[in-house]
Amino acid sequence: MFWKFDLHTTSHIDQLLDREDVTLRELMEEDDVLQECKAQNRRLLLFLSQDHCMTELVNLITTEPPADLEEKSRFKFPNIACELLTSDVSLINDKLGGDESLLETLYHFLEQDPPLNPLLASFFSKTIGNLIARKTEQVISFLRKKDGFIGLVLKHIDASAMMDLLLRLISCVEPAPLRQEVLNWLSEEKLIQRLTELIHTGKDEERQSNASQTLCDIIRLSRDQANQMQENVEADPLLAVLESQESVAGLLKTMFEGDRSEASIVNGTQVLLTLLETRRSGLEGLMDLYSQGYERSYTVNSSILHAIEPHLKDFQQLLLNPPKKSAILTTVGLLEEPLGNARLHVARLVAALLQTSAPSVCQELCKLTTMDQLLDLFFKYSWNNFLHFQVELCVASILNHSVPEERPIPGLQNHEEEKPPAGPENQGEAVGEAEEPAKASDPVEETTLHNTLVAHLFQKCRLVQRILDAWEENDQIQAEGGARRGNMGHLTRMANMVVQNLEKGPVQSQISDLIKELPEDCKGRWESFVDETLRETNRRNTVELAFSDYQIQQMTANFVDQFGFNDEEFSEHDENINATFDRIAEINFNLDADDNSANATAFEACCKERIRQFDDAEEEEDIWEEKEINYATQVKSRTRLVKIIMNGFHFAKTIVHFFLLPCEGPSWTASFGEAGGNSSSPGPAGWDSPGGSGGDKQEAGWANFTEFQPFSRWEPNTPYNFIYI
Repeated sequence: MFWKFDLHTTSHIDQLLDREDVTLRELMEEDDVLQECKAQNRRLLLFLSQDHCMTELVNLITTEPPADLEEKSRFKFPNIACELLTSDVSLINDKLGGDESLLETLYHFLEQDPPLNPLLASFFSKTIGNLIARKTEQVISFLRKKDGFIGLVLKHIDASAMMDLLLRLISCVEPAPLRQEVLNWLSEEKLIQRLTELIHTGKDEERQSNASQTLCDIIRLSRDQANQMQENVEADPLLAVLESQESVAGLLKTMFEGDRSEASIVNGTQVLLTLLETRRSGLEGLMDLYSQGYERSYTVNSSILHAIEPHLKDFQQLLLNPPKKSAILTTVGLLEEPLGNARLHVARLVAALLQTSAPSVCQELCKLTTMDQLLDLFFKYSWNNFLHFQVELCVASILNHSVPEERPIPGLQNHEEEKPPAGPENQGEAVGEAEEPAKASDPVEETTLHNTLVAHLFQKCRLVQRILDAWEENDQIQAEGGARRGNMGHLTRMANMVVQNLEKGPVQSQISDLIKELPEDCKGRWESFVDETLRETNRRNTVELAFSDYQIQQMTANFVDQFGFNDEEFSEHDENINATFDRIAEINFNLDADDNSANATAFEACCKERIRQFDDAEEEEDIWEEKEINYATQVKSRTRLVKIIMNGFHFAKTIVHFFLLPCEGPSWTASFGEAGGNSSSPGPAGWDSPGGSGGDKQEAGWANFTEFQPFSRWEPNTPYNFIYI
């Protein structure tokens, strides 16, 4: 037996450890050193945890390797050292987290001049992050003693590994009381304000981007953790600062003061968009926004909107005069004035602001005619689908808004709603305003202002007229042989939104009145467009999408279950004689021909002839009747059974090989008469006839399928006849 052989091989590491002069580098040369470490090889762990070995490992991940080494081996040992230090072995964690000299060596890595080696920075961040999670109290106590720790991390924020380190301090500290102490410490160090200053125009773009992304991640992490905490836990001070009006105003100041750069505008707007998020990030919900409205996971703090409102004119100016960009060559031609990332982010911000339905913000947007400008860009940049989607969201927010239905999902509210946060005194203004979210205004006033926004969309922005004009222009372009415009799909959905809300919606009566106020010619064009053009477009899109779904469905793993034969249908049918006929009965064969035609009559006659029905009155003996078995009866029954099955297969073969197709010139009509009889029209060679060849080699009355000639081509508008293909 196989177990009598000893297949266990002793690791070469154990042999190396038997030597008194073995070095750390020799062990790290072994391929299985990391595997043995994670497998808790006691001898190896005792060797690695020695002072000189731990010091060498830490030096490897914090010191630039010699430049004269071969490139592929320069970072081999630093990488292995990092994996050993973060292998989550308690003996190594205890040694590294409990030895302050080792922590000092690690900390000195931050004191280097920028830029840091990105690979070494990742090794450092991973090692410190592992200690924060495993030796939390010791490491946090050590870092808090360092007055310049936050400053050094922000000094190297251009390295993404420093972002990860900050986020680990916020999300990986347990238990909750210790985490709260860390958050208060970071708030006292003014982490949020210092990150905000890094978005200022003139800073390095990589630093701006990483600072912006760090702020966005802090917002999402803080909100998620606030929802998971107990009600009696103190509020997150970092989130309170981020949502304060003073902090948002400071962010906007860094974006717009001095020379406006696209990088600072885009990065700052990303932070604002994260603050305005009313749901968890993800694609679900965004796509149904225009049809069913939206439910909120968080409420937007009114202080955020109060800080943004005075700067709406600055964002409007960006739509009119964006940062200059050079022309670019696209697949549809030369684009002299690209839309630019700044204007795209302004469109995203306007869509997010409209979703909040804040009355003062909506009023200011109407005053600035921002929607009118966005629609101008929608039709000007007909191939920018990123912009089209944002404009579509804006229209959906205006048409689908319903004041009484706006209430947060139970259990997913923002922490400001669940309890009055207790924070430092300098956060009192933000805390007080947090209890009064943006939507908490007079419902009558909000409805009136929203109705003003709807009227603005139809009257000032001329939504209906723009839809009709753009559609007619696209039809003309396509009639001249041009390509369909890239915004037509979004335009179709916007038109459908208008129609749906005209039939049923929160502003149904208002839209109906606005449509009636249109000029007579425009009203007639709209009615004709809805009844004919839009209806046909929706019908065509539905058919094409259904066929697309069908094609996709064919490629799924359960194709056989849905479209083909099931596995059991390939097995023997000894237990079910009707299995063959059941499968044949499922064949759908649609003949678009006159029921009284000669072809239809002939085909029906052929079917009746080739399929024999079970006849209870048949004189043959019942094959299922229990009787004495003898050889003659068995042969007769088997012969009949085979004949029944073969008739079924011949019928299926007839259906497959006779297909309704037009034929060129004098068409041939299949004759289904008796074998040897006269046919009404000549047929191809191979059909059984008095002079046909091969008639004595196969069953009489059936075609010889190997001798048919293929048809040449198909001509439209020709008679349809049965031909062999």
